[in-house]
Amino acid sequence: MTGSRASRAFSSRSSLLVAIAVVALSACSSPTDSVKSGRALASEGAQSSGVVGTEHAKVGETWWFALPVPANTTSHPIEITDVAVIHVPHGIKVLKYGAYSKVDTEGVPLLVREGGDAPDFARLTNHIDKPVKVAPGAESDIFYLAKLKITSPPRGSARECRFDYRQGDQDYTQTLDCEVELKTG
Repeated sequence: MTGSRASRAFSSRSSLLVAIAVVALSACSSPTDSVKSGRALASEGAQSSGVVGTEHAKVGETWWFALPVPANTTSHPIEITDVAVIHVPHGIKVLKYGAYSKVDTEGVPLLVREGGDAPDFARLTNHIDKPVKVAPGAESDIFYLAKLKITSPPRGSARECRFDYRQGDQDYTQTLDCEVELKTG
């Protein structure tokens, strides 16, 4: 009888431990588990239909590359919460991202060398730290840039731009075509 009680006690304790582990694991699940694949952003546009680049880049230079301008194709507003260039080759390092007004920059500079024809981004308002709202059926007045540093001759192009956004209570992620090729001579 003592052996039977001991195995029941062990069984109860191990069941309790398993239940605690399940609860703990579900609490630790990644927030991306609730992120859905989105389709609200237009997939066609100047930055999504070709490759921007230069054959005259030099190791050590810094370039600003414009990601596709977010255009909301739905009938509900969205808020862009994060952006990233997904595939960055060896030889290029993403230093940071920026979000700037098309009015402040007098358009969208697709690719500019820092210190060259680039706007003085340090003097402009950078909207990267707060969600950027995009009205239904509209293109954003704010566009995103990646600041890229050439650390060695790049082994390919940087491509595919990820946009994370919120629409209502749901978080989405969507990847748009984009590509920049910086060749050193």
